[in-house]
Amino acid sequence: MKKITLKVCLFALSICFCGFTQVSGQEIGTIEFISPELSSLIKKEAKVEVIAEGFQFTEGPLWLEKEKMLLFSDIPANTIYKWTEAKGKEVYVKPGGYTGSEPRGGFMGPNGLYKTKDGKLWVCQHGDRRIAAMDAPLNAPKSNFVTVAGSYDGKKLNSPNDFFMSSKGELYFTDPAYGFEGGMKDPKKELPFQGVYKMDKAGKVTLLIDSMQAPNGIGILPDGKTLLVANTQGRGRGWYAYDIASNGTLENARVFYNPGNIREPGGCDGFKIDKKGNVFAAGPGGIWIFTKEGKLIGKIKVNNLTAANCALTANGKTLYITATQYLLRVKMR
Repeated sequence: MKKITLKVCLFALSICFCGFTQVSGQEIGTIEFISPELSSLIKKEAKVEVIAEGFQFTEGPLWLEKEKMLLFSDIPANTIYKWTEAKGKEVYVKPGGYTGSEPRGGFMGPNGLYKTKDGKLWVCQHGDRRIAAMDAPLNAPKSNFVTVAGSYDGKKLNSPNDFFMSSKGELYFTDPAYGFEGGMKDPKKELPFQGVYKMDKAGKVTLLIDSMQAPNGIGILPDGKTLLVANTQGRGRGWYAYDIASNGTLENARVFYNPGNIREPGGCDGFKIDKKGNVFAAGPGGIWIFTKEGKLIGKIKVNNLTAANCALTANGKTLYITATQYLLRVKMR
């Protein structure tokens, strides 16, 4: 098995959640047009609006087009919420990421969410240390879960964070250590690294990358040939690109974009890719917007909050952003 290795120093786990900033008034952020190209994606008068609040730390947004509903995670609250235009926020499933009986704290709850072709909800579960399928219909959710992927090489996963299903039906996912109460030094941690994996249609899990300090957001460009992975923190913080070889291994590891030493809330986190390959990526200070070639064309800044992830509607005209205790929306076009 060939693994791509990046030279990343493993510093102590240290995430900046930057407190729960109180934001008053109508303005929650601004949109920075770095390149004229952004004008084809976002109109100049677009606003960053709060559509729900009162959470602990929001993540994993998933837009369901048929239901006209957004699902998203509140990790410390161990809850999956839903949001609709008609009713606003509602609890969808609780517990959503840790279903054990022993009391615990930390980032134990759900994170990334995915709807399968047959209508099942899959969840990255920090506390249960697995990717799981909800064993209930979307319109009648229950906290009943079945393991989809929970181990590698006979050892339990750390805390699956985010995932992406390829057109070939192969699941790519990241597995940092954020779900452990003791971080990377937690005695319950069984794997000596934080991995990026691929699970094939038969359920076989293959390790692709073992050298990132904190692999996080993951996705594939529309060409189906390029994998993008975010490394949240440390000396190797940034977004990376890899060629997907015909046999499923990764080749030609390279930097997609290096954010440099910018010091703003948040790290390189979850992202979504539109149909043209534009990347909307949670990064320091908000959402960074790139072309498929890795050119930075704009930012959605979110006023000292930690933007953790985002979701696009099916037509690509509306962006939802999970940012600390808020759920935000930008009607782009």
